[in-house]
Amino acid sequence: MARFHLCWELGGGLGHAGRLRVLADALLARGHEVSISLRDLAQTHGVFDGMPGGQHVPLLQAPVWLHRTEGMPPNHGNHAEILLTAGYLQAAPLAGMVAGWRSMFGLLRPDVVVADYAPTAILAARSLGLRSASVGSAFAMPPGGRALPCLREWENIPPQRLAAAEAHVLAAANAVLAHHGAPPLQWAADLLLGDTPLPTTWPELDHYGRAAALPAVAGGLAGAAASGGGPDAWFGPAFLAGGGEPPVWPPGDGPKVFAYLKLGHAGHAGVLAALVQQGCRVLCYLPEVASGKSPPVTTPNLTYARRPVALQEALAEAQLCVTHGGEATLAQAMLAGVPVLMLPMQLEQFLTARRIAAAGMGVNTAMLPKPPDWGALVRHMLATPAYAAAAQAFARRAQGYRVEDMAGRVAGVLEALAAARQ
Repeated sequence: MARFHLCWELGGGLGHAGRLRVLADALLARGHEVSISLRDLAQTHGVFDGMPGGQHVPLLQAPVWLHRTEGMPPNHGNHAEILLTAGYLQAAPLAGMVAGWRSMFGLLRPDVVVADYAPTAILAARSLGLRSASVGSAFAMPPGGRALPCLREWENIPPQRLAAAEAHVLAAANAVLAHHGAPPLQWAADLLLGDTPLPTTWPELDHYGRAAALPAVAGGLAGAAASGGGPDAWFGPAFLAGGGEPPVWPPGDGPKVFAYLKLGHAGHAGVLAALVQQGCRVLCYLPEVASGKSPPVTTPNLTYARRPVALQEALAEAQLCVTHGGEATLAQAMLAGVPVLMLPMQLEQFLTARRIAAAGMGVNTAMLPKPPDWGALVRHMLATPAYAAAAQAFARRAQGYRVEDMAGRVAGVLEALAAARQ
C-alpha cells in the first residue's frame, strides 16, 4: 500500500477535478491511500461524492496565488508568462506558496505527488526529495528538455521576450530550491512535467505536434509504463463518462445536434438560431439557462436541458456537436464519431480546436473572419460529409477505449514510482 497525493493548482473548469477523480478511483481500487488538493473546492465538491467503497479521501484547499500581477503582457506568449502571473514573479512570495505545499506534504506523507497543472506542488515535492508525476491535457504538459514553446506563433512574439520570461521563472524557482538545499531546475517545463510526465490525452489533441500516430488505445500501452510516461506514451483522456440526465430531443425529423455552450461567448445565440433555422433538432445544455436565466433563442425545435446531459447517450444519436472545445466534450465526440463545431473561449480551447480542425473532424470558428456567417457555416457542416467521415475514422481506430482501462495503466506507473521510492 502506498500514499498518493493528487493536486490541481492552475486552470479552471471541472476537467481537472474529473481527471483526478478517475485516477483516485483507480488507486483506491488497488488498495492505496489517496488525498486530494483542489484549486476550487466549492465548484468541484460534487465530483468527489460517492468514493469507491465509501472510502474517506481528504479533500484540501490547494495553496494558490490570489493576487493580480501588474505589468504583464495581456497575451501570454508561453507558459513562463502564465507562471509569472501565478506567483513566480518573485522568489519570496513563491516561497510562501511552496511552504504551504511542504506543510501539506509533511502532514500527509505521500510517496508520490501527482500534479494536474500544479507546478508549485511539483516544486515543493522537488524541495523535499519526493517523487512527482504529472497528468493532464497536452496544453499543460509542454515538451521537456527544451525552452518552453510559444503558444501564439501567429502573433510573432519576440523570442527575447519569451526567453526572458523563462529565465525569470527559473530564477525564482531555483532560489526557492537553493534555500531548501535541493537541486536546481534546468528547464521551466520541468515545473509542469515533474519527474514522470503521464500525458492523459491523445496526440490528435496535442497542439505541440509531438506525435501523429494514435497509440493502441484499446490495448496495453506497455511501452508507456516502461518508458515512464515519456513523450511517446499517450494514455488517452480521462473524463467522467457517467452521470447526467438522459437526452430528450425536440420532436421532428431534422438532424440532431447536441450543443454545450455558455453565455460568455458572443456567438452562442447566433449559432443556436442558425441551427434551428436549418431545421436541426437541438438539445442544448447552457448552464446559465439551467440556473434560471432566460434562454437566448426560443423555438419548438430547441430544447434546453435542466441539468448536465449524459454525453455518451446524446452523442450516440447526434449528427453534430457544438462546443467551446473543452477536452472532455471533444474526446467523447471523437469516440462517438461525431463532427464538432467549436467556439473556443480561451487559449487552450483555441489550440485544441485548431488540432481538431486540422484533422478534418470539425471547424474552429475562431479562425474564421469576423463576424461569422452562422447560417452559412451550419449549412456547410451539414452538407460536407468529410467531417463526419474523419470523425468516424478516428472512432474506429479508438474503438474499445475505456477510461477505466486508461486509469488502471496510469495507476500501474504510479505504483512503480512509489515502489522505487520505498
